[in-house]
Amino acid sequence: MRILIADDEAIIRMGLKKMLGDLGHEVLTAVNGREALKMAERYQPDLAILDIKMPYTDGLQAAQTLERKQPMPVLILTAFSEQELIEKASDLSIHGYLLKPVKPEELAAAIAVASKRFAESQALEIENSRLEQKMKDRKIIERAKGKLMQKGLTEEEAYRYVQNQARSNRMSLLEAAEIIIKWAE
Repeated sequence: MRILIADDEAIIRMGLKKMLGDLGHEVLTAVNGREALKMAERYQPDLAILDIKMPYTDGLQAAQTLERKQPMPVLILTAFSEQELIEKASDLSIHGYLLKPVKPEELAAAIAVASKRFAESQALEIENSRLEQKMKDRKIIERAKGKLMQKGLTEEEAYRYVQNQARSNRMSLLEAAEIIIKWAE
């Protein structure tokens, strides 16, 4: 994976870079959240590890921007286990919270879990979008049936009419329904 690290402490960056390199990952490093966002846009990493407290743009702000502009798995890294920071982080779409110092096995496990959770959430978003579109399409088809039923057809006859129009004109039920609605108005 191509992994972006953002931490204002050079020794932490170097340690993480070595661990990640030993795990077989390509590593990009940034000294703060602002630089991390620029690098993310330019290099399209697969995952980001962001320190929670950095100058200019902190890890939480960077995670929020990444979520909006360039979704990817995000791990928050911190030396702090303050409840307030944990709550702020949990309000974001992050995929893990690591306490410094990080051990290689903890890092590898966190990356594996974060990647899987991110893939699952992306699949759910796609499925949700598909279902929302299907509901919108269904409403239009139902509206077309309603227009036909106002003309005296039964619900079954109206649906068959929409189906026949779609079949005979080689179009989808949605397209046929939209034409019927325009015609009926």
